[in-house]
Amino acid sequence: MNAGGATDRKQSLSVLCGKWFAVGLLLLLAVLLLSAAAPEKHLSVYSTAANYSLPLVERDGHDYVGLLELLEPLGTVSAKSEPSRWRLHYNNVLSEFVVGSVRVRIQGRDAVLPTRFLLENGRGLIPVASLASILPRILGGPVTVREESGRLFVGSVATHFTASVSPDDSSRLVFHFTSPVNPTVATEPGKTYLTFNREPVTSPASPTLTFASKAIPSATYSENNGTAKITVNSTIPLLASFSNDGQTITLAPTKSQPASSAAVASAPTPPPNNPPPQLLAANPPLPVSRRYFAIIDASHGGNDRGEALSATLAEKEVTLAFAHWLRQELESRGLSTLVLRDSDISLSTDDRAAAANTAHAAVYIALHAASSGHGVRLYTTLLPYAVDYDNGPFRAWTTAQQSSVPLSQATVASVATALKKDEINVRSLTAPLRPLNNVITAAIAVEIAPPASDISALASPAYQQLVTSAVADGISAIRAQLGAAP
Repeated sequence: MNAGGATDRKQSLSVLCGKWFAVGLLLLLAVLLLSAAAPEKHLSVYSTAANYSLPLVERDGHDYVGLLELLEPLGTVSAKSEPSRWRLHYNNVLSEFVVGSVRVRIQGRDAVLPTRFLLENGRGLIPVASLASILPRILGGPVTVREESGRLFVGSVATHFTASVSPDDSSRLVFHFTSPVNPTVATEPGKTYLTFNREPVTSPASPTLTFASKAIPSATYSENNGTAKITVNSTIPLLASFSNDGQTITLAPTKSQPASSAAVASAPTPPPNNPPPQLLAANPPLPVSRRYFAIIDASHGGNDRGEALSATLAEKEVTLAFAHWLRQELESRGLSTLVLRDSDISLSTDDRAAAANTAHAAVYIALHAASSGHGVRLYTTLLPYAVDYDNGPFRAWTTAQQSSVPLSQATVASVATALKKDEINVRSLTAPLRPLNNVITAAIAVEIAPPASDISALASPAYQQLVTSAVADGISAIRAQLGAAP
């Protein structure tokens, strides 16, 4: 009896152990599955010095990042740990953090973190929620933090983009980026994904883009865990092709895969660091394949920085940003548009006028920026006394605008009305501006000043969109009159 009871107890213990082992194995598998389902969080940092990614750690329900690791690629940095303090030198800026406290002192001035500073094995950790307020004081310049998506932009480094279907083939979607990109491309039925893991691609005026195409009705922009993604919705399979400069991506039906050269030819923007094809001195002018409704000319560029709007903001940068926004706004209203200077290149006033005249656009829009005054100033040309004379089909260069002045004035009036409707301060003026007097179609200049005394508003996407949306409304309102002009 005793031997039998012992055997039963052993068997019961064996069964019980087996059950506990199975339970433990299931729990382990569950933990592994949960770990696999929750990828490590990252913070992507974009700057002129470097683009890089850092892991985030969660402490007390908050995301933290190592401050020393964040700053190392940006400048000269060192740190020293003490029992209750952590001192960090970045270039000539001293920051002192109190361990376990929200207090911090930067260059002798106090600041407060949203949650406490942590020191782990000599590594200083600060909450991601504090970066927007702390980093500008350490770096001495503007910083944009998108905490929810884990992206940080140091200075004006964002890459903007526009998207439009080809006017000749609505089953082709063309993306234009302000800097070269190399996204990961993935497809599934009805969707094509462009994922940007390294580039500072940022959102367009609206995260949802719609197109007048049954094949490609829409696209959406999203950000998550340090990456940006464009999702293109389509009713047909699409294949992506890249231009040689990396700034143009074309999505076209897979049955007619375009070559890279075809993608370049379909792009309405010039390659970076090179003048548009029709301006190259070493080659004969190339014919313009299509007539653009609007030509946008971002003033200055290359060695010509324009006005120094602030210590860190040059006019050439502001006009280019406004040009990209205005193109997006005009094309969303169905007006085909070419940005004449789509990168940091040098163009003479004669080159700009020649390009605008060659493209046979309905309207030429020169963009300028100013630190003085408020709102927008609109200009039409003040022509010089005629010293040249038209000869048959040829126009005198210095007074080529002569016959288009009434249409240019009507364009300014329409744009001014749209700006006033959006409560933007506006003035209409005339001035002997080049290349307005050399352009043979309606030609205006738009000079944009900040809405108030804060110059940094010129770099604000919200203000850029507000102004360009109103300008596009004004151009759209007079489109019939502009389009009917010879």
